Amino acid sequence: MSIAELAVPFALALLPIIWLIVALVALHLPAWKAALGSFAISCVLALTWWGMPVVEVASASLEGFLMALWPIVLVIIAAVFTYNLCVRTGAMDVIGSMITSLSCDRRVLALLAAWCFGGFMEGMSGFGTAVAIPAGMLAALGFPPLQAVLICLVANGVPTCFGSVGVPTVSLAGLTGLDPIRLAFTEMLQLAPFFVIVPFIIVVLAAQTGAEGAPKPGIASALRGVWHIALASGVAYALPSVAVAAFVGPELAVVVGSLCSLVATALLARRPAAIEEAYRMEVDAGEAVTVAGALRAWSCFIFIFVLLMGTSNLLPAVHDVLAPLASSVTIFTGENPSTVTFTWVNTPGVWIFIAAFAGGLIQGASLRQMGEVLVATVRQMLPTAATMLAVLGCAKVMGYAGMIGAISSFCIAVTGACFPLMAPVIGAVGAFVTGSGTSSGLLFGSVQQQAAEALGMDPYWMMALNSLGVGAGKMISPQTLAIGMASVKVVGIEGKLLARVLPIALAFMVLMAVLGMAGAVLL
Repeated sequence: MSIAELAVPFALALLPIIWLIVALVALHLPAWKAALGSFAISCVLALTWWGMPVVEVASASLEGFLMALWPIVLVIIAAVFTYNLCVRTGAMDVIGSMITSLSCDRRVLALLAAWCFGGFMEGMSGFGTAVAIPAGMLAALGFPPLQAVLICLVANGVPTCFGSVGVPTVSLAGLTGLDPIRLAFTEMLQLAPFFVIVPFIIVVLAAQTGAEGAPKPGIASALRGVWHIALASGVAYALPSVAVAAFVGPELAVVVGSLCSLVATALLARRPAAIEEAYRMEVDAGEAVTVAGALRAWSCFIFIFVLLMGTSNLLPAVHDVLAPLASSVTIFTGENPSTVTFTWVNTPGVWIFIAAFAGGLIQGASLRQMGEVLVATVRQMLPTAATMLAVLGCAKVMGYAGMIGAISSFCIAVTGACFPLMAPVIGAVGAFVTGSGTSSGLLFGSVQQQAAEALGMDPYWMMALNSLGVGAGKMISPQTLAIGMASVKVVGIEGKLLARVLPIALAFMVLMAVLGMAGAVLL
């Protein structure tokens, strides 16, 4: 078919996505309302233009809803419940004070809070906590609000596809039928250079005082005395993350990487060295934290780490016993249905809940208090759950109806073998619009997969490019900007913040596009 013949189905198939962009960016509707609108539009198009029977539209929607509920929504609620519980018990305050007491150098503090601890929060809970909490910590230390949020936006971009115990990658693999471990490894290979680059950018940004009219130090001056810490912080993050992704999977990749980075950064920061006065900050050490107090504060996260590692592929004796506790069903009633597998026990959401309750007891929370936190968390996350159901329902209807095929066919016809240049940009657009790496993958993952198949390219490389682009799009997402500014209690300067972070995001997109094309040619 010619490009002209492909244009009309392409334009119609884009309507659910165009509505999502307009609803979120122009109309400022809540994400769940925008997503429900996209789902409704996809169903109408499937019934009319693509001629799907009502039963098939309903069964495709049901498949999407059930896949969203288990395991995506389960993991999201479990992860945020863990965080909320640690806030309720005061454990987060202890953790924060431990981290910010490690140095008096503003550049190192930015690395510890935004990069290391922010990465840990992204890996454990995600959904804005990895921007809001570190930004609040930096602002409390004396960083100007806009600078604190800017640093956290840059730090939060690259780990996004492994946030909330790997939900974006697990969801993308489930939607496309790819092996999540191989996909996670490919993603980390693409992201590794950016994991090394970002700490240097954070140091340069943190070196600026943020005061109006104050001269900005040059790059050499900003890095002087801490360049080796920035390098170690990036390498210590990237290498363990690659290893965990390759041998364990996406769930703990950035959790382990961020903790290794935290240890390496802290050890180098504690070494005696002269701190330039321009970068010195007065930090209140607060009360000393005992070993028992530290273990108590970190207990939920320690249990999560132990349970997820202990039930992974690294321990076949445990993993293989739990693996049969699952159900495989066919839900879609049309041609070429997918087989959906629900793992009832050995799924991250279950283990996170167990870890949270065990850690909560150690932290002194009563069962009643934990119940109150759980109820509040469910209420808090209902809009997010509705968004996930609508987005995955929309993705399934679009996929089975042929809308995803129409989009990919047109893109391939226009770009040809140069499609890998566009792949990360597509992922970035999805993250910019939705503010979510998970939603970006669910919206565009199938497009990338079909493009890879049509062009004879490695589907894992192409899928990973969508996740790679998420790192750039998440930095400039309106939702992320709003979360960051709210955390430092400032309103009305989102435009200034966007102007500061946009050049970094655009530079990342260019580098990602070049990397994507180079990899597609070589593989």
